[in-house]
Amino acid sequence: MTVLFIGLGTMGEPMVRNLHRHTGDSLTIFDARPDVTEKLARDLSIAGLSSLASVPKSVDTLVLMLPNSAIVESILQGGDGLLAALAPGALVIDMSSSEPESSKALAAAAKQRGIDYLDAPVSGGQRKAVTGELSIMAGGTEQAFDRARPLLQSMGTAVHHVGPAGSGDAAKALNNLLSATNIAAAAEVITAAAKFGIAPETMVTVLNASTGRSQASEVKYLNHILTGTFDSGFAYDLMLKDLRIAQGLTGGITTPVTDRALAVAEENRPLLGEHPDHTELARYYETHTSIQISNTRDDERTQE
Repeated sequence: MTVLFIGLGTMGEPMVRNLHRHTGDSLTIFDARPDVTEKLARDLSIAGLSSLASVPKSVDTLVLMLPNSAIVESILQGGDGLLAALAPGALVIDMSSSEPESSKALAAAAKQRGIDYLDAPVSGGQRKAVTGELSIMAGGTEQAFDRARPLLQSMGTAVHHVGPAGSGDAAKALNNLLSATNIAAAAEVITAAAKFGIAPETMVTVLNASTGRSQASEVKYLNHILTGTFDSGFAYDLMLKDLRIAQGLTGGITTPVTDRALAVAEENRPLLGEHPDHTELARYYETHTSIQISNTRDDERTQE
């Protein structure tokens, strides 16, 4: 097996390091930033491509970790698209947070060329990408999933086949919708507690020992929001993309709670600077109530 991994960003770079432990020197990497490709290839003593026009004919497995469907489509179906370059019998694993309909169309195009296709987005953020403990939700045929499973298990500890093509992307978007809803709901609760006189840290401790706990309260508030660091490694704009995908999946279903979470996220975006972290959703409540829940705001006010 010769694997080509494309996309060495915040998530892709640590995923490659874990994948390398499984594949060894049969792994080749590429990123649109040549310096990033060169550095990681040198660190791992593996091959790095300077251009996708030079993809080795030996590549039989392609793994993508890219920002959106448009980029995935351009790489696979553009003028020099890799679907045309791969030999029949190859396997494509798209681990990006892509749009379900796009993945369904790409899976159909791949099938016409005798290529297996799997959409397999991840959850867990940069921290679990580093430790190899990602949750991976895969959409595609049983055959594609069985072929991909050993590679996926080198990067994640919870690997699920959730349904046909596009299902992985749908599951990821819906998961991120609930995740954002949990951040927003917890922010409202913690803000109300602070107004009453309960310290944010104390309220989070109570939540995490009670039925109101969630991954947001257990991880995001403790590590990234109350600390004021807002450094989970998942971009706010990527969260918004996923929320909009999820909203498109809820047609015909009444979803007032999650609809409002998306609205709050969209209203909050202009209040933030460039490249905010998704945990900065909690800043919406500080801005609109002037009640402090993160340490950063205290520091900023002191400096003023």
